[in-house]
Amino acid sequence: MLTIAIVGPPNVGKSTLFNALTDSSVLAANYPFATIEPNTGIVPVPDTRLQYLSQLYDNAPIKPATTTFVDVAGLVKGASKGEGLGNQFLSHIRGTNAIVQVVRAFTDPVVLAADPNGTHSPANDIAIINTELALADIQTVEKRLPRLQKEAKANPKLQPQLTLLKDIQQILDSGKPLSAIADNIDQDSQEWLQRELQLLTLKPIIYVFNVDENMLNDKTQHTKLSSLVYPSQSLFICAKLEDELRSLDANDRGELLQSYGQTESGLNLLIRTAYEVLGLQSYLTAGYKEVRAWTIRKGTTAPQAAGVIHGDFERGFIAADIVNYDDLIAAGSINAARAAGRIRTEGKAYIMQPNDVVEFKFNVSK
Repeated sequence: MLTIAIVGPPNVGKSTLFNALTDSSVLAANYPFATIEPNTGIVPVPDTRLQYLSQLYDNAPIKPATTTFVDVAGLVKGASKGEGLGNQFLSHIRGTNAIVQVVRAFTDPVVLAADPNGTHSPANDIAIINTELALADIQTVEKRLPRLQKEAKANPKLQPQLTLLKDIQQILDSGKPLSAIADNIDQDSQEWLQRELQLLTLKPIIYVFNVDENMLNDKTQHTKLSSLVYPSQSLFICAKLEDELRSLDANDRGELLQSYGQTESGLNLLIRTAYEVLGLQSYLTAGYKEVRAWTIRKGTTAPQAAGVIHGDFERGFIAADIVNYDDLIAAGSINAARAAGRIRTEGKAYIMQPNDVVEFKFNVSK
């Protein structure tokens, strides 16, 4: 399951955006720390393919992949040292896959600014959040490093981990987030860092600029704001508009979005971007009992994908019968697709593709 932390300074629209994304009704107040305990909402990943597949199987129940959003208390300067709800805030995002940093880019004199001087600056807000995340990581590394040095003396096999941690310390001390060099860290090392240390700046960050309705299509402002966070992904969402959308039916939502020049909701845009940033995709299973989407990483093999359903499926994997979604829909039924030679059998080395509809063959006695 994909889990995303929604973070930012107080009063930037985090809870309003959370409510809109998850169709919740948590307190969204005009004062700092209206959110104390994290609010969690689970939403389905939009996937129109499931409805069409369901129709092929007598309207079988649909189970989409899901995304969990965690609305975390506002972060202030000094959070890494316990200011505000600092340490509590930081602990709530350690177990998430990615961070969405909400940045205030709207003008509203009624909404209090996070800055004590009463002003708000996207650049300053971004810098505060990133600095606190980096300082928290530095503390984590400094705490772990002496123990790992002792362990490496007794066990030379730990030397590569020690070298990695020293390199990580230098990168953090230079002021760079680990996400900037994540591509240079192999997958096993990244998994070790996340499992053992849960480093915050190693998580991908998507910047959501909370804009006014009239700025949704202002490409000049978009370019200016995007430059503050490049090369990270940046999105432009009006939380106020998204909050209005959730009270409308599908047709009215579409019309309202079109009136603002938008082709998809902020929820769709955010989840799609998170999948891209994290290198995720979905494969499908279909039958008369249920039609379902399963989230996997790009590059996942067929046995590994089977393991997402159940560990026994991976351990006892024999083969996978696969049909392309478009071919299945065009054929009109699984039997017609089989008769047309559209179903193929793949083995353990097969790399899963986004449009795969799969039936796994396995032997649990293996």
